[in-house]
Amino acid sequence: MENKTIAPDYAQLVAQREHVQTLAPAAFIEEAVAELKQQLGDDKVILALSGGVDSSVTAVLLNKAIGKNLICIFVDHGLLRKNEFENVQRDYEHLGLNVIGVDAKAKFYSELAGVTDPEQKRKIIGKGFIDVFNEEAKKLNNASAALGDRIKWLGQGTIYPDILESMSADGKVVKSHHNVGGLPKEMNLKLVEPLKLLFKNEVRAIGLALGMKAHLINRHPFPGPGLGVRLLGAITPERVRILQDADDVFISALREWGLYDKVWQAGAILLPVQAVGVANGERTYENAVALRAVHSVDAMTADVVELPFEFLKKVSSDIINNVQGVNRVTYDISQKPPATIEWE
Repeated sequence: MENKTIAPDYAQLVAQREHVQTLAPAAFIEEAVAELKQQLGDDKVILALSGGVDSSVTAVLLNKAIGKNLICIFVDHGLLRKNEFENVQRDYEHLGLNVIGVDAKAKFYSELAGVTDPEQKRKIIGKGFIDVFNEEAKKLNNASAALGDRIKWLGQGTIYPDILESMSADGKVVKSHHNVGGLPKEMNLKLVEPLKLLFKNEVRAIGLALGMKAHLINRHPFPGPGLGVRLLGAITPERVRILQDADDVFISALREWGLYDKVWQAGAILLPVQAVGVANGERTYENAVALRAVHSVDAMTADVVELPFEFLKKVSSDIINNVQGVNRVTYDISQKPPATIEWE
């Protein structure tokens, strides 16, 4: 059998991961806080806050280490779930975090116009985030330049599966992640990623050990590119509206039926196809939506959730009857691998 040499960066990553596996949550927090204090000193950090578990735990961990020197930036890229921009900011009130909300929908929609390739979408969204953070950092730096109090770091909620799927021993990449791959040369910020050696279940354990509320910790994972990886084909405000409405019906139903906490991750996907249907005795030609719900532990593998058939029928009916522009609903029963959890 041919011997393969593991890249130095990959080998180092594996060794670091082996150490982290030996730590209980309290020990990880103690070690991480000490390392962050040493790494960051009195420097200021802006954090890419998404509202998801990873970035939320990252924020609380950094806040524990550097307190007021952490500034959280929550960007509305127009690809969040329905009403999520307002709901997430409200959720953060009890954490005592310094959060700045940025409405950047117009910027992202403009840059994504006409783009259909999944990798190109991810890269545009990733660059868009960096652009927004860079702009916010400049504003904050200009405001405090007289004090010499410049922001030097960008915090991100990168976790181990993000890195594993973006860097492998044989050089193959499953997919690119918006928060993996470094920063553009013109950006004068360094990266700090305190969770990059943890799997999702471990991140949740750390969050609970930090005293975060269960409803924040138990939220389903939500990708950094948001609905951009669940909206196949071109991204437009109208198509985003359709997907947000369909997704809201699905997630709300999971909660109402007591199924939300029995599912690891769920969401709706808007397909780039239209189908013939009938409404009020007339022919329709509208969009098709797929529903996805999976069990997983670490996001590296996933199995489909066997949701009750009566539930799926009810959700399908509610989406078709209440979401303008949809006349067909399907349920994705693919496992990972070979399929990924997200569609793009």
